[in-house]
Amino acid sequence: MSQARFVLSLLLVLLAVRCVAEEVTGSKGCVCGYPGIPGDPGHNGTPGRDGRDGLRGDKGDQGEVGPAGTAGNNGLKGDKGDTGATGLLGPKGKRGDNGERGPPGKMGPQGVQGPIGLKGDKGELGLPGPQGPTGDLGPPGPEGPKGEIGLRGDRGIQGPLGPPGKQGPKGDIGVPGYKGSIGYRGERGARGEKGDSGDKGESPVIPKSAFSVGLTAQTKLPAANTPIRFSKIIYNLQNHYDPQTGRFTCSVAGAYYFTYHITVFSRNVKVALVKNGARIIHTTDNYQNSEDQAAGGAVLHLEVGDRVWLQVAGGELSNGLFADEDDDTTFSGFIIFGAE
Repeated sequence: MSQARFVLSLLLVLLAVRCVAEEVTGSKGCVCGYPGIPGDPGHNGTPGRDGRDGLRGDKGDQGEVGPAGTAGNNGLKGDKGDTGATGLLGPKGKRGDNGERGPPGKMGPQGVQGPIGLKGDKGELGLPGPQGPTGDLGPPGPEGPKGEIGLRGDRGIQGPLGPPGKQGPKGDIGVPGYKGSIGYRGERGARGEKGDSGDKGESPVIPKSAFSVGLTAQTKLPAANTPIRFSKIIYNLQNHYDPQTGRFTCSVAGAYYFTYHITVFSRNVKVALVKNGARIIHTTDNYQNSEDQAAGGAVLHLEVGDRVWLQVAGGELSNGLFADEDDDTTFSGFIIFGAE
């Protein structure tokens, strides 16, 4: 700071000397003096601002590819990762070749017994056989003691039929004879006249209860241990099946037949036919490849209010009930006859 003041004082002195010299020169003419002592150099000024960035230059030519470096050492093997979540079911694969014919399956349930047929017409009586000849009567002998009853002889050939005689008194029942041969069938007689029409009877009341439903692509692979909700309605005119709950409710007491047909794909299948919470029958199919088929059925007696449904009985790994535009899984039931 003191050095700056010194320099400023020196400059003021030099300015004053110059002014005096000019005044003297103006009155006496030009007088050449000796040069003054050079002043000390000034201090460095403050740095100027940085200049602006220049324009970006053109991209240079691509350099040559350098030589390949030496291969690095193999790194340590990492730990095994956690098992990922089960992925979504993939699209249906192409149908494979037909496998070898498997062993015969179990015998299916016995079908419902059909009604007894009408009784046939009674056959006509056959023609009587020819009557055998009558033997000669022997001479009467003296009446002796009554002999023992002899053995019964063989029956002779029946002779021709004689003229009818007067009806005699009813005799004792004789010993049954041998069964004769079946006679020839006679000619059919003329048709009789049509009788009067009878009174019209009351019309029988036939109970009606039936349904047939199926799965869709949205309701396939149903949840386990709960009624399967078959949302595809094939027949449910009496509305005895509820698609919201998957249960059939009996409204007419009687004998019913229930059956189900299953298309098995991608997983195993184990289902049960359930009546009021009790499992009646089970059906199991272990999935191999392509598509499998499984079925079951039973006849049940139901009272009014009883409920019947189908459900998966083996957990989420046994719910491979499949359906799409080419394959169906169905559940059906109908009344056979009402309760007496």
